[in-house]
Amino acid sequence: MTELHVRASEETLSAQPWRDVPREEAQWMRPHLPALVDSMVEGVLRHVPEYARPDDPVYTEVMRVAAEQGMGHFVQMIADPDASWQEVHQVFFDIGYGEAVEGRSLEHLQNALRIASRTAWRYLSREAERLKKPRELAISLAEVNFAYLDQLASAAAQGYARAREKAAGEREQRRGRLLSLLLSDPPAPKDIVAEQANLAGWALPERLAVIVLIPRPGSGGEGPAGLPPGLLSGLDRGRPCLVMPDPDRPGGPDRLTATLGGWTGAVGPSVPAHQAGVSLHWAHRTLDLMAAGRLGPAPGAGPRANGGGRRPGVLVHADRHMPDLLLQEGWTLAEAAARRRLAPLTELGPHRGGRLAVTMLECLRHGFNATDAAEALSVHPQTVRYRLAQLHEIFDYDIEDPALRLELMLLLPVWLRDAGEEEQA
Repeated sequence: MTELHVRASEETLSAQPWRDVPREEAQWMRPHLPALVDSMVEGVLRHVPEYARPDDPVYTEVMRVAAEQGMGHFVQMIADPDASWQEVHQVFFDIGYGEAVEGRSLEHLQNALRIASRTAWRYLSREAERLKKPRELAISLAEVNFAYLDQLASAAAQGYARAREKAAGEREQRRGRLLSLLLSDPPAPKDIVAEQANLAGWALPERLAVIVLIPRPGSGGEGPAGLPPGLLSGLDRGRPCLVMPDPDRPGGPDRLTATLGGWTGAVGPSVPAHQAGVSLHWAHRTLDLMAAGRLGPAPGAGPRANGGGRRPGVLVHADRHMPDLLLQEGWTLAEAAARRRLAPLTELGPHRGGRLAVTMLECLRHGFNATDAAEALSVHPQTVRYRLAQLHEIFDYDIEDPALRLELMLLLPVWLRDAGEEEQA
């Protein structure tokens, strides 16, 4: 009777337990491999419903080949502990890869491997008992079985992970391509965009908004992490940008302020999906104005957030700053118009003309109600009335004409900015 190799330590598990089994023990196992493979396949089909495919003989044959490869290598490792793992590793790597490609959970494969391993162990232990092999051999074979199962499961898990990584990479590439199509100028054909959205697994919405963020130092140009999967993200003109579907839902883009903690950005207007470039344009222009310090507070807005420490994301909405943005687009025209229309203020000089300009602007905003304008200016109503009288005197047109109010409200901030810059100079 063959004596088993003595272990160096009974309490230490061998990293390669097949080396502890005498090589000649492989001889009595080999003739049993065909029956053993049949038992393993039958056990998996009976106990793992996800693998029971009676109408798919090819799939069953793949299982059989895997069992033959696995058990054949198992016995070979006992006969020759230095035998190569490359072929069997590739087989189970490919199986794991295929499971991911077919969209199944790795749990089903792991369960099938456990069932097959238990079946193999039961078969071999009974045969060892029939051949009156020593009890120590059964213990050694159990340890080899567990260690071998770990190796096969690891190979399958690596294949599964590789497929998932590849799929994630392809999905990100497709989402990046979709982002480029959505933001292209001129707009890409609708059918091309729809096809790419389908490939990217992104439900094309009826309306969307583009968010452009100020790049953060040290971020390498990367945008924020942990974004909801429904957002497309990328870079445009060196700035992180996000495409948000259905921005008109309650809360809109402001729902992202927690996710965008510490980031500052601008939200373009809500537009049909095929006009995403329009939303992108106005988001960029809003951010440009913010960077230049030329964006006034939005109507009804509270004080703007300032820097320092972790804070909720600051998102400025383009459509809440329409006058500033429209003026910026036609700034040179507005400057020329302001010089002509408000020439009497210029003649008074930046100090006196500026005081009257501010009064005129507040009167326009308050419907020429002297009391309300005085409250906004923190002066006496009689002071406002006196200045109004001066304004009526220096202009050769009616400054209260309703047809001129919008034009004057747009031009006065332009004049005041130029006059302020002139006074500073």
